[in-house]
Amino acid sequence: MIRISALHPATICAGLAAFGAIALGAALTGQYGFGLHPCELCIYQRIPFGIVIILGGLGFLAAKSARIMAALSALALLVNSGIALFHSGVERKWWQGLQGCSTPDMSGSIEDLLARIQNTAVTRCDEIPWSLFGLSMANYNVLACFAAAALIILYLWQTRETT
Repeated sequence: MIRISALHPATICAGLAAFGAIALGAALTGQYGFGLHPCELCIYQRIPFGIVIILGGLGFLAAKSARIMAALSALALLVNSGIALFHSGVERKWWQGLQGCSTPDMSGSIEDLLARIQNTAVTRCDEIPWSLFGLSMANYNVLACFAAAALIILYLWQTRETT
């Protein structure tokens, strides 16, 4: 069994870059391979994964800055977990989503209404397009990002005196 504290920070960063790439690849596969079109909040959740890929790659290539890149990656993953938690609440109808995440305003003339409907994104944030064991992609994203961030923080805490 590999102890996480025994790993070099650059190795952690390589793992983070791979984690981000796999997560982003899964989202893109769902979108282009299975027709699961992303809503606005889904798109926002992809941004931190891109940041983690970049930070992880930089930490791997510049090993002296690997601990800083790992810490910044943990922060990006916590932000992603927060976005996904908000999205999960919107999906479960616990709270309202962003303006573009729901049905358009139905007031005004027929022409105004048709224009708003035509300009509204097809995919709504308050609908669950896919689930497994009762959990949506946003729900899994909360869990995965929070767990990854917690592991990074634990690693940084356990290795704070050795580097």
